[in-house]
Amino acid sequence: MALTALKGKSLRRKKPRRVSSKLNGPNYDNAHNLKGEAYGKFLSYAFDFYRLEHKGSDYKKWVLEYFTKHDKTKLTWLKKLPENRFGSTIATLCKVSLMGVPDYCAEYNKYWEALPGTMGSTKPLTQSINRFTGELIELSMKLAEEKKKEEEPFRPGQGKKVLKEKISIQERIRNQAVFMFEPVDIWLDKWYDEQEKYNPKSFDFGKHLRQVNCTQAHARKIREWLDPELLELQEASNPPSKADRDKMNDYDRDSAEQMIEAYSCYTKKSLEKKVLALQNILGALNVIIETAKANRKPRKRVRSKEKMVSKLKFAQSDDKFALASINPQEIINASELWVFNTKTRKIGKYVAKTIDPLHQGREGSGLSVKGTTIQDYDEKLSIQKTLRKPDEKLKEFKECGARKIKTFLDEINAVDIKLNGRINAETILLKAIL
Repeated sequence: MALTALKGKSLRRKKPRRVSSKLNGPNYDNAHNLKGEAYGKFLSYAFDFYRLEHKGSDYKKWVLEYFTKHDKTKLTWLKKLPENRFGSTIATLCKVSLMGVPDYCAEYNKYWEALPGTMGSTKPLTQSINRFTGELIELSMKLAEEKKKEEEPFRPGQGKKVLKEKISIQERIRNQAVFMFEPVDIWLDKWYDEQEKYNPKSFDFGKHLRQVNCTQAHARKIREWLDPELLELQEASNPPSKADRDKMNDYDRDSAEQMIEAYSCYTKKSLEKKVLALQNILGALNVIIETAKANRKPRKRVRSKEKMVSKLKFAQSDDKFALASINPQEIINASELWVFNTKTRKIGKYVAKTIDPLHQGREGSGLSVKGTTIQDYDEKLSIQKTLRKPDEKLKEFKECGARKIKTFLDEINAVDIKLNGRINAETILLKAIL
């Protein structure tokens, strides 16, 4: 699969093939007013319809129509490309944009971020169009250069010129990510042959990713490949009921029924195994991303903070619970610090004696650090509790908003234990609140 990806094709998971049913085309009558979930469902339906019911000649035509209207400077290179170089994705983006679909929908972004298992934010249609177009233009230039070299007449004594292929940074990262992911990819494919026996926890993703030196850039690229598949499998494992489908409009109902039909050959249990496997992979990838964020040097160095936390010993990450520590400098002047001990399974909250409501970093306000110990915390309010089901509660903690986190400890049925301020190598620095 990796070798296929290197030849310019998308890295795809094997999945049930959706059968075209000659769907009705998208209804654009009210497209300019689409909001929230309806916006996403409309785009999903449009992508399915144009992928199943149209071909390369249509794709190229829509792309050229879009840039004839918005940016004629790119037409020269796009026209030179053959029809088979235009995919359904960029074609659909151009088509729906031409038909009046909003470039960006803030309500849909909120809906997307609220869905379980989703990460990141949605992007404007034009951003995706420009990214795909850049790749097409780069390809067109490359093909034109190759053609020019082929047509160049040979001159005796000139010798044969060896052209060095120029690879962009993004392409290099993608190719590296493909090779890094290949063992995981092979392991995931075993699910199709041994669904009942398949163990979603039999692969140590964190260890593998460290061995291949997976960076934040690689992790983000792999996550892009897995997020859509996870979302689809989650929907397939919990499909809408017949009563719910009857309440849907035509294209929502048709899309739901196609999904149910496509995954009808798999049991709910086997689908949940695959979902868990993907969630575990994404957890390991997120650890790499969050660890890189925490260790990123600030643009403006604050020497005093760096010095204060320089001797602090803590766990930067933990594969078992898929956790990563924040930058310890965030502790300084914070009003609260949340910690989790991976050995004792205790989660705790340090509360500052004094706070800095204007967040001006005033000396003596908020929490501080001395050596390996948290300073300036309220001993009465700073407590910890043992988690009986750490996986569930930590997942709940990650999803907590500003209001929910205030009562998080109160809702844990366990004995209050006073914190002593000491941070050790088993402690994850979960969150600092100003």
